[in-house]
Amino acid sequence: MSDPRRVEPLLSVRGLTKRYGARAACEAVSFDLDAGEVLAVVGESGSGKSTLLAGIAGETALDAGSVAYRMRDGASRDLATLSEPERRALMRTDWGFVRQDAAQGLRMAVSAGGNVGERLMGIGERHYGRIRATALDWLGRVEIAPDRIDDPPTRFSGGMRQRLQIARNLVTGPRLVLMDEPTSGLDVSVQARLLDMVRGLVAELGLAVVIVTHDLAVARLLSHRILVMRHGRVIETGLTDQVLDDPQAAYTQLLVSSVLAA
Repeated sequence: MSDPRRVEPLLSVRGLTKRYGARAACEAVSFDLDAGEVLAVVGESGSGKSTLLAGIAGETALDAGSVAYRMRDGASRDLATLSEPERRALMRTDWGFVRQDAAQGLRMAVSAGGNVGERLMGIGERHYGRIRATALDWLGRVEIAPDRIDDPPTRFSGGMRQRLQIARNLVTGPRLVLMDEPTSGLDVSVQARLLDMVRGLVAELGLAVVIVTHDLAVARLLSHRILVMRHGRVIETGLTDQVLDDPQAAYTQLLVSSVLAA
């Protein structure tokens, strides 16, 4: 008999499989994610990390497996059973997706304030003053000066674009955020500033996060648990510090040793 006091996972991925011809980009990947928990998915390029994230988000059709999410009413729903309006509503309210290329997650011809406000309008906010005030608040929280509110992202640096994308995603108070290599391509000093900001917001807001990264330092800084992938398969998983300090799989040992040797 199940324990009635046990809270169901926020996200439950079971047997997620995606193939391209004979190649398995993801093969029978399963994990649970609790509310407020951060899971890092690590591995080399081509390991299946981004395919896994796209499968969770419903951006690529699965060959097998399921993704279930615990809604705010407490009921877990298989995302494949949601209607298209339900799925769109979920993605603009309870979920966020921070993309590696911020230009894919922003409206590049729309002002910074408009990018943040657009998501608020998507959940029904229509009062211009409140929208602008909330946008200003969130620009401040991601360290963008208030006098840049009317500037489009085309005038922003790469780091500023990522911070704006984060504000756009978090303004509606999501419970789950997917992040695909959010620091990739940024200068080291910019990465450090962004990661420190992300860590603070995740803790403050109690976000559940699945973050894909090839950088083990990012995984150690942000995540509670880690999932190591190779050739589409999970080869090791566990608490982040435990896996990185005492890796059991030969491939994980190689990843860790390559960082230490760098």
